[in-house]
Amino acid sequence: MSEGWGALLIAAATRDLQTRARLAESGALFDGYNPEMEAVHDENAALLTRVFDDIGWPGRRAYGDDGAGAAFLILQHAIGHPDLQRRGLALILDAIPEGQANPLDAACLADRIAVFEGAGQTFGTQFDWDANGQLSPAPVRDPEALDERRASVGLPPIAETIAHMRASAAAEGQTAPADLTERRAAYEAWARKAGWRA
Repeated sequence: MSEGWGALLIAAATRDLQTRARLAESGALFDGYNPEMEAVHDENAALLTRVFDDIGWPGRRAYGDDGAGAAFLILQHAIGHPDLQRRGLALILDAIPEGQANPLDAACLADRIAVFEGAGQTFGTQFDWDANGQLSPAPVRDPEALDERRASVGLPPIAETIAHMRASAAAEGQTAPADLTERRAAYEAWARKAGWRA
């Protein structure tokens, strides 16, 4: 089966992106974790679990940038599956020295895991709404050295990314939640339910 994983991963990632675009266009994507989007993420996570069990990380040499990139997108979006994201990060880190995975992917996934666990992120790749109604980086550890760490994995200065993220959100019609406290409470409840926090 291993030879067919690439096509399955690409198809699954395409479905993810198409579903997201459709839900974003209707505005349904931005009110909590949309059930249809969650179902796609869960189905794709099950596929990626089977891939990992069969071949480990689907490296770029065998599966090309498209196949490996699709695997990363699925992994990054498998937010309801803490064990899969942690397993995937370990596989990516093992694959980087062989040129089979991308250090930037590891940085983004490590940040996502840290934020879900309630810790400070390292590279500032994860964003959320702040108290001023602005899309801003989630808490970052050692912020004074942030741009240096970002440069080490090929990311631009954080100020550039903040501007880009805010422009992209505005283009999609995203707005800050009406009640930030309520949204944060719902997020915390979801993180506990998903197994990210005790």
